[in-house]
Amino acid sequence: MSQKLALLGGTPVRTRPLTSWPIFGKAEEKRLLRTLHSGKWGRLNGTEVAEFEERFAAMHGCKHGIAVVNGTVSLRIALMAAGIPANAEVIIPPYTFFSTASAVIEANMIPVFADIDVNTFNLDPKAVEAAITPRTRAIIPVHFAGQTADMKTIMAIAKKHKLLVIEDAAHAHGASYRNQPAGSLGHVASFSFQSSKNMTSGEGGIITTNDDKLAESCRSIHNCGRIPTGVWYEHHVISGNYRLGEFQGAVLNAQLDRLEQQAQTRDRNGRYLAAKISRLPGIYPQKRSADCTRHSCHLFMMRIDGSAFGAPRAAVIQALQAEGIPCAAGYGFSLPQQPMFRNKAFGPYLPKASAKLDYRKVRCPNSDLLCREQCIWLEQSMFLGSRADMDDIARAFEKIYENRGAFSP
Repeated sequence: MSQKLALLGGTPVRTRPLTSWPIFGKAEEKRLLRTLHSGKWGRLNGTEVAEFEERFAAMHGCKHGIAVVNGTVSLRIALMAAGIPANAEVIIPPYTFFSTASAVIEANMIPVFADIDVNTFNLDPKAVEAAITPRTRAIIPVHFAGQTADMKTIMAIAKKHKLLVIEDAAHAHGASYRNQPAGSLGHVASFSFQSSKNMTSGEGGIITTNDDKLAESCRSIHNCGRIPTGVWYEHHVISGNYRLGEFQGAVLNAQLDRLEQQAQTRDRNGRYLAAKISRLPGIYPQKRSADCTRHSCHLFMMRIDGSAFGAPRAAVIQALQAEGIPCAAGYGFSLPQQPMFRNKAFGPYLPKASAKLDYRKVRCPNSDLLCREQCIWLEQSMFLGSRADMDDIARAFEKIYENRGAFSP
């Protein structure tokens, strides 16, 4: 056996903290102060958000970017802009954050869950195809953890059935698929700039698209239903003020300057760590296809088979944390098991359709397996560190495996 586990009184592999988040500096300070002193703090009369929209969209292969207050809103606006009718069905994965589903309901549409691939953690195209009905109008593939979904197959399915594809790219800043940027792979995409994301302004989001009509509709909905040819107090569609503020825009412009280098570092470190820990029995890092030409590594995810590794997930997480490696199990259960779905607590939405819905009958065994016993998450900021940091993470896994007998009942 190697050294005694820190959990049992041994010396931790690591006592120094890994890279913290957010990362900021003089660039953010300069832009924020310039915005402050300009007195132009709102999107309508400032320049920071407009500059950011143009730069972010271009970096992600799109003509249009519409910055909004958060990623949830960006998904809902995209659904509304497409003109999808009430009670239409939208296919989503069960292994994703709550907002992917709540945005669908807030657009007065019905989420339909298609299971994920247990190895990639992304939507399984076969499950998508099986979930399509005459009422299906859209698919929301999530680029989970920063790995692009199987977009070639999903887009082929969408074309066959005439469906809208909205990329949930909340984890995928700077990611690419077949060398094409995330955000330009579907008809429209949604990104988030919430505090944990790979670039952040505390809160915020953006819609990207190459579709001129969708962009025009999204821009109107995010700006109180106004249109370029209308007068100021003229409102054409149900909408709201979802505009991003200039202070967030200022921070995001500085953050965007850092994104390319940070994305390269995360991807490089993620590849390196995956190669090292996959040598251990029972450890399966998120499977990466050749089509994923850059993984943004918002999360480094893996499955652990406790019987093959020799210790259950809960014990491994506790031991990793004791060794100085922050980690978590992620979602406790799949989205259909959330209280909102089980109780159909949809508020004023789906009043007619909800009586027929019973999410307690939904079965997503791959998602359930990850939630219940197999998944481990490492956060993105850890992958902005050095190769030595990755070696420490790998060494902690190796140490736990070598001491696996300590977890025997």
